[in-house]
Amino acid sequence: MDHAQIAVHPSFAMPSELALRGSSALIEAFEGVAYGSIAGIVGKYIEYPFDTVKVRLQSQPDHLPLRYTGPLDCFRQSFKADGFLGLYRGISAPLVGAAAETSSLFLFEKVGREALFNTGLATREKGLSLPALWVTGAFSGVCASFVLTPIELVKCKIQVPTHVEGAAAPATRPLAVVRDVFHHEGLRGFWRGQMGTLIREGGGSAAWFGAKETVTSTFYKTNIRHAKSRTEMENIKSRSLPLWQQAVAGASAGVSYNFLFFPADTIKSRMQTIAVGTLAQKRSFMEEGAMIWRQYGLRGLYRGCGITCLRSAPSSAFIFMVYDGLKQRFPLQ
Repeated sequence: MDHAQIAVHPSFAMPSELALRGSSALIEAFEGVAYGSIAGIVGKYIEYPFDTVKVRLQSQPDHLPLRYTGPLDCFRQSFKADGFLGLYRGISAPLVGAAAETSSLFLFEKVGREALFNTGLATREKGLSLPALWVTGAFSGVCASFVLTPIELVKCKIQVPTHVEGAAAPATRPLAVVRDVFHHEGLRGFWRGQMGTLIREGGGSAAWFGAKETVTSTFYKTNIRHAKSRTEMENIKSRSLPLWQQAVAGASAGVSYNFLFFPADTIKSRMQTIAVGTLAQKRSFMEEGAMIWRQYGLRGLYRGCGITCLRSAPSSAFIFMVYDGLKQRFPLQ
């Protein structure tokens, strides 16, 4: 979701209680998509300046001195060159992406969950186990990656406009970027970096759903263990977690998603910000990764990871709290 990411699991209950509870699958899916999209869009406004810095750090060219010494230096130079609004360059495409990613993740996670129920690998009465949630998360991310790659490609090209000597100035508006990519590469060009997005979303979404539900389950078990009566225990089971515990679960999900598969995102960003029509554009995912490794080693693959995890923790926590608040205040079922 740079994946920020940006979706939340459509339940307040423990993993053992994630059954449909007799609700309409269509209503449940619509509720998750609608409220998750709102939370994702709001979260995107909060995290976007950090994402711009992350992409600029990732996309520094080979065989040249690094333009930025780190996140703070990148912030300083970007603010000096373009002002605060320059850090929001290209946000229109990510806002669409935030809604698209959330919708896709919920839709495909629901499909994966229903597949497990229909094949008998899980039952609606017992719900999904934690390992099953990791699997449905991975399935959701892999499917969503095909929706996200074109959106992220446009976003990255706007965030890091690349000028080729002798060519016209690079496009900095979404529609102009779309026309430029289509003119040079056709439809296939919009899925440049797909392998990186697929790895990041597949593994990252598994970690996202898995980490969130693991921490949520741990909090529920701890709260129940400290209950002083059976009535209090039943109340804990029937209610959502306290706000701070939801925030911790969301923060752990965001950090897990971003850290574990960050190298794939770095390679993807590099591939998507290479100037259109250059020889470097012909490098494959593995070739681009090898180029970064030879030039900078493991550190190069994790350039920008610190600031990404730093912004993903509060952003993801905020998204969970907004989503849960909307679902509690405006239930559709």
